[in-house]
Amino acid sequence: MTSYHEVGGINHVDCGNLPSKQAIATLCADLLHILFPGFFSEEAVSADELEMMTNELVASIRQRLRVEVRRSLRLNGESADYDEEAASLVCRFLMGLPAVRALLQTDVEAAYAGDPAARSFEEIILAYPGLEAIAIQRTAHVLYQENVPLIPRMMTEWAHSRTGIDMHPGAQIGTHFFIDHGTGVVIGETATLGNHVKLYQGVGLVARSLAAGQALRGKKRHPTLEDNVTVYANATIVGGDTIIGARSTIGANVFILQSVAADMVFALGDQEHKVQVKKAK
Repeated sequence: MTSYHEVGGINHVDCGNLPSKQAIATLCADLLHILFPGFFSEEAVSADELEMMTNELVASIRQRLRVEVRRSLRLNGESADYDEEAASLVCRFLMGLPAVRALLQTDVEAAYAGDPAARSFEEIILAYPGLEAIAIQRTAHVLYQENVPLIPRMMTEWAHSRTGIDMHPGAQIGTHFFIDHGTGVVIGETATLGNHVKLYQGVGLVARSLAAGQALRGKKRHPTLEDNVTVYANATIVGGDTIIGARSTIGANVFILQSVAADMVFALGDQEHKVQVKKAK
């Protein structure tokens, strides 16, 4: 008990409940059932049963998520109950899931078109960690846009722990997004990705490490990738002012601090190990 009295910054006592990590993990798993019906169930789902099963699961998610959102909103420090606000917010979130499913359809298509090792959409949905991470990030992004504290980040960290892919829920990501292999990919909060972007393992879209710290909150800190950009393994792209132009290719193992124009190839030279930038053919 002495430690609890002496060390105050990491205790949460005499306060309301925080969102439950176990509850959020279960909600993420159930959201995957909603987003990809029939793929994560132990038993086959027929078309005749789909509406009934979906309605039951949505009702369950609505009830459980409402509890966690209410707990999260209480972190604002006020004495309000937030029950009605939480209920309204969760309803808006659930109504946004069809739009998330439409985006995920494009992501599955991009993975299938971009990977000759893929044999079917079923393989991509069940076996590609990148798609699972994207699905949770896109779902969490809806809550992030509603300014829900904690829960969106808890959701993407659940996916991070399962896939090795660290995507902040604040990142803005266009259609037809494909992460190949995926392990070690990091996408920061203020990153912006256009349509048809493809990343390989170990890619980092990160901020400069600056002493300003919390003073940079809310500012654009992470790079922008325009449409049809491909970034190969272990490339690191840094800074909020850095823009990778449309249709450009970033080679493996590079460290980029400045913008790259459209239709360029940016890669390390094989012999001299110097950065080479040239017009894409």
